[in-house]
Amino acid sequence: MKKKLRRTGIVILIIIFVLLFAVLVLFRNELYSLASLNKIDTYGMFQMTYYGDYGFDDFLKVGAKSDREMERIITKRLLKGMPINFGVTGDGCTAFVTKNEQGEVIYGRNFDFLYSPSLQLFTKPDHGYASVSTVNLSFAGYGEGNLPSGLSFGSFLTLAAPYLPFDGMNEKGVAMALLAVPEADYSRNDNAITLNTTTAIRLVLDKAASVDEAVQMLKGYDIYFSGGINCHFLIADASGKSVIVEYYNGGLQTIIPMEDYQIASNFIAYNGLNIGEGYDELTRHDAVKTAIESNRGFLSNNQAIALLAEVGVINEGTDKLQWSVLYNLNTGEGNIFAHRNIHNIINFHLNLNR
Repeated sequence: MKKKLRRTGIVILIIIFVLLFAVLVLFRNELYSLASLNKIDTYGMFQMTYYGDYGFDDFLKVGAKSDREMERIITKRLLKGMPINFGVTGDGCTAFVTKNEQGEVIYGRNFDFLYSPSLQLFTKPDHGYASVSTVNLSFAGYGEGNLPSGLSFGSFLTLAAPYLPFDGMNEKGVAMALLAVPEADYSRNDNAITLNTTTAIRLVLDKAASVDEAVQMLKGYDIYFSGGINCHFLIADASGKSVIVEYYNGGLQTIIPMEDYQIASNFIAYNGLNIGEGYDELTRHDAVKTAIESNRGFLSNNQAIALLAEVGVINEGTDKLQWSVLYNLNTGEGNIFAHRNIHNIINFHLNLNR
């Protein structure tokens, strides 16, 4: 009887070992990714490197026409069946492209809204460009009382992050961010693959080496706006070229700057319409314009960081600024900080390959 029990115990241990080994093999990239998750600000800002293939090339063959379709694709492809529900948020944002005192192209961006934990994500797909992007984790269902924490089950939804960038820069020095606008007017193309606002950014980060390539790629896809929140995009590259992409007057429109800098806020810029929501979007735009022009068209990195902290939205006494990021499109260096906390500026670097 003792021998039988011993043999049974050994068999059970072998089965457990085999199952554990199979889980480690099946989820090795996910485990590596979650192990890299690191909290970098107590407000709720994290960094993570995504290891392995997140299936974006396959996604581009089918796309998604609604948030429900996006949720099903992410659940199946990235979360191994664990469901996700988009917590869609709007935003009151400011972004600008100018040069620093060394003549390098810098791209600054604020994300303003309700409390939104953030994730700075590093990716390097097999068939695309490496990039660093900022993900709104509330889009994946996280909130103030529900934050990811290292290698744990509660962090599993962060694996959806490659499909949820709100801004980013790739190794070719191309940067892109989304900003909410009050209107969109465009004709849907039922024969084209459909992207949403965040996968449009992923497309550009993974595939575009210049502003021109980014615009041409976007023209080849239809788009829908997650949660019905209309957006436009500010795109720039290391040459200093930039453009605002808006879906207006029946199709994709591009707004090219008259100056050596460009600013985007929460209003329609097409044809000088300046259609906003009636809050402070024009005031924020003008504050950035004044800062750049009063400094002869340049901003030092420190000036750009201070400007981002200054123009963050405060509405009815509530500080809406969730994160600020500054990308250097010529060096791959950058700075990110949460909730106007300039005393905890995190420096990062993406190796550029041009």
